[in-house]
Amino acid sequence: MRLRPEPPPGTLARGPTKGTRMPKASNGSVEIEWDERGDPGAPAVLLIMGLGGQMTRWTDEFMGALVAHGLRPIRFDNRDVGLSTKFEGHGLPSLTAIGAAMMMGRTPATPYTLEEMAGDAVAVLDAAGVARAHVVGVSMGGMIAQLVAAGHPERVLTLTSIMSTTGNPALPRPTAEANAVLTSRPQGTDMATLVAHGVKAAQVIGSPGYPTDEAVLAERIRSDAERMHYPAGFQRQLAAIMANGDRRPRLTGIKAPTLVIHGTDDPLVPVEGGRDTAASIPGARLVEIEGMGHDLPSALIGRITDLIAEHARQATTAKAA
Repeated sequence: MRLRPEPPPGTLARGPTKGTRMPKASNGSVEIEWDERGDPGAPAVLLIMGLGGQMTRWTDEFMGALVAHGLRPIRFDNRDVGLSTKFEGHGLPSLTAIGAAMMMGRTPATPYTLEEMAGDAVAVLDAAGVARAHVVGVSMGGMIAQLVAAGHPERVLTLTSIMSTTGNPALPRPTAEANAVLTSRPQGTDMATLVAHGVKAAQVIGSPGYPTDEAVLAERIRSDAERMHYPAGFQRQLAAIMANGDRRPRLTGIKAPTLVIHGTDDPLVPVEGGRDTAASIPGARLVEIEGMGHDLPSALIGRITDLIAEHARQATTAKAA
């Protein structure tokens, strides 16, 4: 069900995002903030971020690595986070009620759906003048990327699903500690409290084999909070994930060449989610990375962007052949 969005209630960006800042993309009344790097004539890579994450989580280092591969990375703020449209007037959905409705086989009412978020991603491609792109999503972004590939196959050259899953209810759940991170909130709104909470959360779900320095985490979280702090969007996005249910029937129809990347030490979305994703999409290739958790640590950016670029090249070569 599509509901009319409303503009953010007050918090504004304190400065433009690094890179080339573009006019917002539009999906009906929803406006999506996006930017890009690299040669406008290069193959486009659409990057879709996860739950509650702003597009800045696709770091300058990650974007630059894709540009070095001769690609054109495009990133954007999902609805309800960053500088994109907020759904403030719709309040906070009851996750308990959504869970109960799903258990009874009913479709719960939510402010928006993951399918509508997939429509936002397509709107960004339209705004960028891109007919078809290599679509890459991480966590919730991987779910959205799956739905773009399933519902808009004419816009997808390849699909890369990173640390994501299928919605299969039989899969292992997050660890207790990771689940606590997902559901807890900071005890205050001052910057020191926000940063401390964010650092702890990042350390709980991060990569044990590739830990990120605490000072780097703190600066990243501080920068994101200064750009936009809007926790309400997190719960509405989580509601959309819950209401989406089991995607496996839709995944079986994906025709785009698919790469699935997952860490073996992911406490939030266990590696079985990646394995199930690869098993559900015909011909998908699965790459498991030892020591990787539920993040994109700097030490793995080279490897992950190499895999994305190789996947894009192989698909292009196969099509040409």
